[in-house]
Amino acid sequence: IIGMFFQDGLTGSAWGDWANYTQSPLRAFENELGVQAPVGFWDPLGLSKDGDVDTYNRRRESELKHGRISMLATMGYITPEVAGKFDGLLAPTEGLRFADIPNGLKAISVVPAAGWLQILFFMSFAEVSGISDRTDVNYAKPGQFGFKVLTADDPAKLKKKLNSEIANGRLAMMAIIGMFFQDGLTGSAWGDWNNYTDSPLRGGFFL
Repeated sequence: IIGMFFQDGLTGSAWGDWANYTQSPLRAFENELGVQAPVGFWDPLGLSKDGDVDTYNRRRESELKHGRISMLATMGYITPEVAGKFDGLLAPTEGLRFADIPNGLKAISVVPAAGWLQILFFMSFAEVSGISDRTDVNYAKPGQFGFKVLTADDPAKLKKKLNSEIANGRLAMMAIIGMFFQDGLTGSAWGDWNNYTDSPLRGGFFL
């Protein structure tokens, strides 16, 4: 009944068309990239209800960055299992070969400190080099770092590609978190849940 009161007050009917709610702050962003079926513009916490464009663009920038990193991370989990690992030595002074590095979270304790420093340096370089070339103010062009892979002369095709990037990034963010959890609990990103011997479900409460 509370929902009916709200919908009636905002649209003129308890089952009115939300298109009639012309004062909705969501209208500022309902045609943006990433607004896709079946949920449309989905903002359950109301973070964009103030209609602040600069804040919205900053959050879109963060979403794109995290999505791109998650897509790379997900492929980083899968590729060594499917395509194998490099031949040769990773750390010659320690006699450590690429093949000796386990996949997933176990690699954290095996890769030498110098290797992690190189990884962190490259991450910092990628972050800073992209920002230094930005000329837009307040993230007016979120996600654009001059690396034009997703491009097309046809505006409709370009929009489809950019929407696909956002959708795949969202999926990858969920996927990599799932991989981390499963890896941590079973020993592999696609490990057998029977290996999670400390599971509270083994008490029979949900069986």
